Amino acid sequence: GAPTISIFLKPPGVIPPGGSTTICCSCQYGNGNFVLYKDGHQLHSLEQTGSRAEFSISNATYKDKGTYNCHYLEGGTVLARSDDLDVIVTGIRLPGPDLSVVPGHEVTAGAQVTFRCTTTHPSTGCFLYLEGQIRAQLLSREQDDYNFSHVKKGDRGRYSCQCFTRNASIEWSAVSKTLDLVVR
Repeated sequence: GAPTISIFLKPPGVIPPGGSTTICCSCQYGNGNFVLYKDGHQLHSLEQTGSRAEFSISNATYKDKGTYNCHYLEGGTVLARSDDLDVIVTGIRLPGPDLSVVPGHEVTAGAQVTFRCTTTHPSTGCFLYLEGQIRAQLLSREQDDYNFSHVKKGDRGRYSCQCFTRNASIEWSAVSKTLDLVVR
């Protein structure tokens, strides 16, 4: 079948001006090369190690925000394109929330796990990030918890969360410290 590419931010989250992040593209396939696009325009081929390529954004400005995706090419032919990754650059005005996990950060497969993102300010919502995943889980205001009923090996990894409030505009918090979930 055709190869699939994943694209994600490391570390994930909304980036403050002057902040930094890395766009990672990975494809478990052949020896082709990756080209990064932003808002439909080709940026450049990416530095590559094995099956992944990275593009660093340092000292971010509002110009860096946009929709990115990766194309994977072999011999000049596009074999696959990633999903779209929205990169948001905006002011961070609120302190980072605290992320905790119950029953603990080491669990056995099949266990029930609850992530809790706690903020000191009244938040509208929080996002739970898993490094390597493009999609974040939205935690609602009523319930700043996210429950996994049966954790799988694939749920292990490095989690963080980030909250926002809606006033006249959306204000973001910093990203929480990370928490590693180990699934035995």
